[in-house]
Amino acid sequence: MGSAIRTRFTEEFGVEHPIVQGGMQWVGRAELVAAVANAGALGMITALTQPTPEDLVKEIARCRELTDKPFGVNITILPTITPPPYAEYRQAIIESGIEIVETAGANPAEQVAAFKPAGVKVLHKCTSVRHALKAQKLGVDAVSIDGFECAGHPGEDDVPGLVLIPRAADELSIPIIASGGFADARGLVAALALGADGINMGTRFMCTAESPIHDQVKKQIAEASELDTELIFRPLRNTARVASNSVSREVVSRLDAGGAFEDVRELVAGARGRQVYEQGDTELGIWSVGMVQGLIDDVPTVDELVQRIVGEATELIRGRLGSLLA
Repeated sequence: MGSAIRTRFTEEFGVEHPIVQGGMQWVGRAELVAAVANAGALGMITALTQPTPEDLVKEIARCRELTDKPFGVNITILPTITPPPYAEYRQAIIESGIEIVETAGANPAEQVAAFKPAGVKVLHKCTSVRHALKAQKLGVDAVSIDGFECAGHPGEDDVPGLVLIPRAADELSIPIIASGGFADARGLVAALALGADGINMGTRFMCTAESPIHDQVKKQIAEASELDTELIFRPLRNTARVASNSVSREVVSRLDAGGAFEDVRELVAGARGRQVYEQGDTELGIWSVGMVQGLIDDVPTVDELVQRIVGEATELIRGRLGSLLA
């Protein structure tokens, strides 16, 4: 246990290790989040995985039964056909006494306006320096900057982390969490070297013992390579990185042929993606995974994973990097 890496992020957000498990639709549930918290990292319950604000209150309570350490809630605002009652979800978060929120998606102004007066720290996830600067100006406490490698929505600029993270570090004064492509100690040390204050991992935490998805999906992530993802919705300028399967390849081909969203709507239904995680058939629908799956080849417990990353990162900094200073 002897190793600890202190950063502005660990100090300001009150967590032991500079590692975040951000929001993941259908995956960010109490059992995973509590395991992350118990390991000394920062976990996030995904608000919109819960069908109603009342269900979110129950899920937060369930998580509190499993851990006495801090955890947060993710609330993502995305263009949807019928928007969920965001204000009610926010109220549920505040009334449950949550002190850290990860926001993502649209302009965080209304999120900040709701959470800051309630004393909630806001970590805003974005994919460009310009959006990060806007978020800083609006008063968020930290930003998570998401490179092109990431699962989910990488934005439309296609700037990988190796350039995006130091660009953000040059421009911002608040703490930065590096996101997209992180799975191990090497990534953590690289992120710190690039100027970040910690890392966010999604795909890596999906592939742990406590992750509430089917073992067959975890097995596929562990076996897959960095080449096994697709970028869907590119022609619609709403790009998402997902697992490569018969469904995602069909979406790409229909849209490349000039199709509209209507032509792929039934293929990309969220309910189908959810079935992948529940039933373990990775061809049932669209599901998110990052290129970083190429660096993942086991399914450890969350605690083993976090201890391994922090321990190896400490050795890397003290040992390998230190020894280069001849």
